Amino acid sequence: MDDAGAPTARRRRVVHGVLLALLLLLPPAAMALGEPFYVSLATRILIMALAAASLNLILGFGGMVSFGHAAFVGIGGYVVGIAFVHAGDGSAFLGLLPGTTNGLVLLPLAMLVAGLIALPIGAVCLRTTGISFIMITLAFAQMLFYLLVSLRRYNGQDGIAVWQRSSLPWPIDLNDRVSFYYLALAVLVAFLALTHRLVGSRFGRVLRAAKDNERRARALGFHTYRYKLVAFVLAGAVAGLAGALFANATGFVGPSYLRWDRSGDLIVMVVIGGIGTLAGPALGATLLMLLEEFMPEALDGLVPGLGEHWKIFLGPILILIVLYARRGLAGLIDGVPGGALWRHLRPEPEPGKPPRRWRKRR
Repeated sequence: MDDAGAPTARRRRVVHGVLLALLLLLPPAAMALGEPFYVSLATRILIMALAAASLNLILGFGGMVSFGHAAFVGIGGYVVGIAFVHAGDGSAFLGLLPGTTNGLVLLPLAMLVAGLIALPIGAVCLRTTGISFIMITLAFAQMLFYLLVSLRRYNGQDGIAVWQRSSLPWPIDLNDRVSFYYLALAVLVAFLALTHRLVGSRFGRVLRAAKDNERRARALGFHTYRYKLVAFVLAGAVAGLAGALFANATGFVGPSYLRWDRSGDLIVMVVIGGIGTLAGPALGATLLMLLEEFMPEALDGLVPGLGEHWKIFLGPILILIVLYARRGLAGLIDGVPGGALWRHLRPEPEPGKPPRRWRKRR
């Protein structure tokens, strides 16, 4: 690692450590202040960060812009919802599978079902590239959306109220908001660690090579289609896990989970957080969900009724982040060049002079 990269890596480790420490201290601090709501809000943010991180695996490191990734989140949620419905009335799904609220069954099952659905979708979509890939992923997501809307057995467009959370062995209790929070945090940290290992492995290097120049990667003998398909299925499975956790957190699952604008929200989280960065999706999810939670109320305090149109003000915020921090919030932490903000902080050297960090100190 060069002289410029070493401080950046140290800064990144310090910032990540501080963020993790703050996340670990958040529940006791919120409970001590008598604000348990913030624990539930933080839990939802962590779950959406997990969904955004799964999208970042294929978007940030594989260059696959999926506009239907929310479909896998919805599928994971529906696994929990459908199992809850059949557990309540004692019936069996398709006359074969009995309902259950056992989290040890539902959480892996949500990943399995979402991954199995992602397999044929990815197999078809990855035959295309560019705008065609985007539109086909959107088409598949819309097909799944209308399929779930048509299922009257599961309330169609009204969705399913999941008033009983999944059960897990002691000491994890999803009915306890603090326990649920730490479970969501552990799952997110585990997936980010897995992503870090994958990106640094041979699999990750091939995936990034395919993103940069797929034709050259194939010429070197790599079957890039297989690598991209594995990444697509893995991302879909993790999104299904996020959907199962989100259904438990909100007590509801419906076709709205699969809408195209939900996929757009995930893409926005990745972009504003930092595409192809480890902590970027979590930072983007935090910013977007905090704005969604508090900006309408703040705007209503200024002008009654203005909070309903809060996304009008979200647009300029996103534009400023894209213009002044091209690598997103994570790029600002790392000091990565690429945006106007970097140019203001670190101006270009005068012609004929080396950059400041290479000049000899006198």
